[in-house]
Amino acid sequence: MKKALLALLTSASLPLAAQQQTLTPELLWQLGRLGELQVSPDRKTVAFTVTRYDLGANRGSADIYSVPVGGGKVQQLTSTPQSENTLNWRPDGKLTYLSNAGGSTQLFVMNADGSGKQQLSDFKDESLGNLRYAPNGRFILYTQDVKVRKNLQDLYPDLPKADAKLYDELFYRHWTQWEDDQASHVFFQPVGDDGRPVGYGKDVQAGEVFDAPVRPLAGAEQLAFSPDGYLLAYTSRKLSGRAEALSTNSDIYLYSVREGSTKNLSEGLGGYDVEPVFSPDGGQVAWLSMATPGFEADRNAIVVHDFKTGQRQDVTKGSELSAANVRWSADGKTIYFLAVVAGTEQLFAVPSKGGKIRQLTEGLQNYNAFELAGPDAAVCNRTTMQSPAELVRVNLKNGKEVPLTQLNAEVMSKVKVGKVENRRVATTDGKQMQVYVIYPPDFDPKQKYPTLLYCQGGPQSPITQAFSYRWNFGLMAAQGYIVVAPNRRGLPGFGRQWNDQISGDWGGQPIQDYLSAIDAVSEEPYVDKDRRGCVGASYGGYSVYYLAGHHKGRFKTFIAHAGLYDLASWYPTTEETFFAHHDLGGAPWEQITSPNELQQAADVEKMVNGDRKATTNTSIYRTYTQFNPQRFVGTWDTPILVIHGGKDFRVPESQGMQAFGSAQLRGIASRFLYFPNEGHWIQKPQNSVLWNRVFFDWLGRTLKPGTNPPAK
Repeated sequence: MKKALLALLTSASLPLAAQQQTLTPELLWQLGRLGELQVSPDRKTVAFTVTRYDLGANRGSADIYSVPVGGGKVQQLTSTPQSENTLNWRPDGKLTYLSNAGGSTQLFVMNADGSGKQQLSDFKDESLGNLRYAPNGRFILYTQDVKVRKNLQDLYPDLPKADAKLYDELFYRHWTQWEDDQASHVFFQPVGDDGRPVGYGKDVQAGEVFDAPVRPLAGAEQLAFSPDGYLLAYTSRKLSGRAEALSTNSDIYLYSVREGSTKNLSEGLGGYDVEPVFSPDGGQVAWLSMATPGFEADRNAIVVHDFKTGQRQDVTKGSELSAANVRWSADGKTIYFLAVVAGTEQLFAVPSKGGKIRQLTEGLQNYNAFELAGPDAAVCNRTTMQSPAELVRVNLKNGKEVPLTQLNAEVMSKVKVGKVENRRVATTDGKQMQVYVIYPPDFDPKQKYPTLLYCQGGPQSPITQAFSYRWNFGLMAAQGYIVVAPNRRGLPGFGRQWNDQISGDWGGQPIQDYLSAIDAVSEEPYVDKDRRGCVGASYGGYSVYYLAGHHKGRFKTFIAHAGLYDLASWYPTTEETFFAHHDLGGAPWEQITSPNELQQAADVEKMVNGDRKATTNTSIYRTYTQFNPQRFVGTWDTPILVIHGGKDFRVPESQGMQAFGSAQLRGIASRFLYFPNEGHWIQKPQNSVLWNRVFFDWLGRTLKPGTNPPAK
């Protein structure tokens, strides 16, 4: 059995001519995945990484490439079984990177053409990462794990083989990692004339128990050097215990190399402050700033701190755009950034002293990251829903782009794709909602097609022109499905009111938006109303569970990945309590119960318990009663596939187990796909292929997509 499975999984290694002409799960893992990009100091060359995967070996590795900014031949600079990463151009035009080619992570350097490779460091700590050079090339900063607290063996040395975890306070785990005795700290170290680190690294957070960058997903973008190298800025969330679990308040800390002192630049700002970037003259530093502690999807403003005056300014004040990827122009007069708008991600510019924001690009594509390559050009990572990331050069004056790479042109040229329609649908409260509709290849409007409503997670993560390797709309369409993907209430890119309206209203208007989208598209004659399914992950999985009890016969099948099934049990078990507290409106025990719950919902604000006023409001009541999927499982009547990861701390595995168990006990056709070593996302190559196979097998069983009767 195992040999047969391996043979199927490794079929992606066959010649392309033998492959199907539509997108398959295996083919997704043939694609090279664009990673970092760094433009050389002379603005003539861009270095970047590409990760390629061996499906049979169930692993991937990243190599370094380069291409002229002006266009030309792509050159591969490394080719090893290991991964090269953390690219830095030095002032002398040489390129440094990190690699574990010698068995431990070390700093390497090579010429711009890939020649002259040599190892520069002999670090002893395998946790080395996030290395950055000072612009003058005289210093480096990097992160390493430091022991900051006692572990179990320190407390009980006579029990060296004890296998347990012991905690006294919250934030004992995050994303997929349990809290241990280590913290990631920032180190500073001089570099000699030969480019080698000299002396020893200085821990600029000595004695602290806090991580920098903010774990678990942040990286070198949260660290920065001033142009002269004598100041470094880093991001850290210096909270612990219950306070850390309930707040997003991270700050920008400035460390002076000369003085050995640290200053909090964002003191008094309440939410996430991240990703510092110094101005070219070193006189200012900009960063992304959210105002509300506990609201992880608040608007990202661009705050600029002036060292001379000591003043801070939100240079995007008054805008509803949420910024990302801040970069200064060479003259320091302009700040460029990315922002999501109307289901795409575009380039923008704003004067560094504040003023009118200009949108520089438009069109149905995403610019996911960029680096400036001169006064009028940027090198961008570009995707669409149906085309994986490639590098393009964008003219900042007219928004026109020139392709620089064709990493996946050979593979994608053999893949048939369907059209993507960008349409608007009226909502129940009279708004216009953007909905992407993705059609199968060779779509025939005279036929009827099974149709999937896709419910987005986040809940404040927009549906854009990103090319996904987890929920790929083109892959779904290639199996014969029409996909309806609405940018429902709660998704950024349509103004703050639209983005914020989901908080406290999970089962309200956002759910109505989903139904508006599928109902509107179902009016088309080519949609088979008898073969409609509903799928989604995270908040999208919550939406699936909720709609399973409220869909009124619309759907013939459901698939929920990492969904929230019972909000009351989820609240105290998720790790980022700040998110649950903000979006659900409070804790389940904050509501006051009464025998007549409907009357309670209407009168809760007026109720008095003895001399004490009610400590809750109707939104908390609605969340844990009217909007809790678990309360409506008695009306479930439709087959459901439940998928969950054992290392998912954001939505613990018990949520999926409760949903599957409830369906089974009620006699509803159901299946449970469980990945014990995956988190909120399924990331291992063979697990991803298996996920897709089970996903499409379930749809095939319940929607029977093989036959498309003529439309009436």
